[in-house]
Amino acid sequence: MKLFGPKASLAGARELARELGLGLAEHEEREFEDGEFKIRPLESVRRERAVIYHSLAGGPAGSVNDKLMRALVLAGALKDAGATEVTLVAPYLAYARKDRRTKPRDPISTRYVAQMIEAVGIDEVIAVDVHNPAAFENAFRCRTRNVDPVPVFVGHFGALAESAERVVVVSPDAGGVKRARHFAALLADGVGRPVDLAFVEKHRSEGRVTGELFAGDVLDATVIVIDDMICGGTTMRRAASLCLERGARSVHAAATHGVFAPEAADALGPGSLASVVVMDTVCDVRERGRAFAAKLVVLEISGLLVRALG
Repeated sequence: MKLFGPKASLAGARELARELGLGLAEHEEREFEDGEFKIRPLESVRRERAVIYHSLAGGPAGSVNDKLMRALVLAGALKDAGATEVTLVAPYLAYARKDRRTKPRDPISTRYVAQMIEAVGIDEVIAVDVHNPAAFENAFRCRTRNVDPVPVFVGHFGALAESAERVVVVSPDAGGVKRARHFAALLADGVGRPVDLAFVEKHRSEGRVTGELFAGDVLDATVIVIDDMICGGTTMRRAASLCLERGARSVHAAATHGVFAPEAADALGPGSLASVVVMDTVCDVRERGRAFAAKLVVLEISGLLVRALG
């Protein structure tokens, strides 16, 4: 196996290489004056399995489109160089949120990205906690694997759940109830007592979030709000405020992907959240969360990725 990590995802690639007991394969990235680039392997991959680790979250190190394009070009170059199989490990998979039409003539971006990935010869895509697992599986004709991060969250929150008198897991919208139920069940198994569930109604349209329904009881409870990602932080702040209004003792935010747009500093920084716990699926997540570093906890995903690659 040869593992490649484009420079924008180098930190995550190095961590995965360490877990695998490998060195990173050498490659070249060259920029041209007009914004185009070249990326190629610098060592033989003939008759090898080639793995590209590249988190496709846009940010200071490159736009989402630049990162996606580099993954595609590198994959094509690896196949042209004789790799028998190319696996893309994309802990954060770009354009996975737009997986269906919600308005007339909407794009289905997940399917279009899948077609590009398949066109360059990628044989397998490994992602972490995609927005819609069914849509992810149906969009691709190559092999796919959606890595479940919930066991890592359970490991982190286990001590908190054991010490708290009562724990409630909250989904910040109805669409995330399945994730919240899965997390609550594993957490309950781990601590040996029940963990309750609640959810918040949320409707999002053109950037506006509405909905007032709150289902469940959080009075005197330690609350963990779990979601797949935090971008602007509005959803988490809203859920935390509603829980505290209903008598929660403390509220912790848990999300797989800490995308953390600039406005997240205002949403997550003030005192409504006791902690913000995310995975390192976005390589520069600590820098993105610098404004609320005192409450930010970053968990490693590399161990789960090693098992997925096996």
